[in-house]
Amino acid sequence: MKPTPFPALLRRPLAQAVALATALLASTAQPHGDVTPQAVDTTSLPQLGEKWRAENPYRSDAAAIRIGTSAYNQNCARCHGLEAISGGIAPDLRRLDNDCVSLKDAAKKAACVKEIDDFFANTVRHGRTRNGAVYMPPFEGTLTQEAIWSIKAYLETRREKPL
Repeated sequence: MKPTPFPALLRRPLAQAVALATALLASTAQPHGDVTPQAVDTTSLPQLGEKWRAENPYRSDAAAIRIGTSAYNQNCARCHGLEAISGGIAPDLRRLDNDCVSLKDAAKKAACVKEIDDFFANTVRHGRTRNGAVYMPPFEGTLTQEAIWSIKAYLETRREKPL
């Protein structure tokens, strides 16, 4: 049995509808959403001054974690994933300090955490590029030190393995 051809009368409207739908999707689809950094209100946190801290001063601070959660969702989740669970575009930030977790020596663990804090702050401040391609934009001048450290405080609540 020969298949019935699609009625010629309907082919053109269907093709137009498909073309319109494709154009609409192409014009509105953005792989990472709006990537314009969003301001973070940190006025309720102790202000840290101009000099960058070497370690997270807001570690385990409930107010900083609340602010950091919102700041992360506004500025980081589009690449690093909701609740810091990466979908593969960028590193999974729940694993940021996994190397420190297994250390038994308290001094070595503290040094590891300090090194990760430094790595985190420098990465967020200056961004990451490889072979001229921007893998993470710099946020210094957009996010304050208080905002960046509050995001780190939030991320510490999302660890896969607790310290």
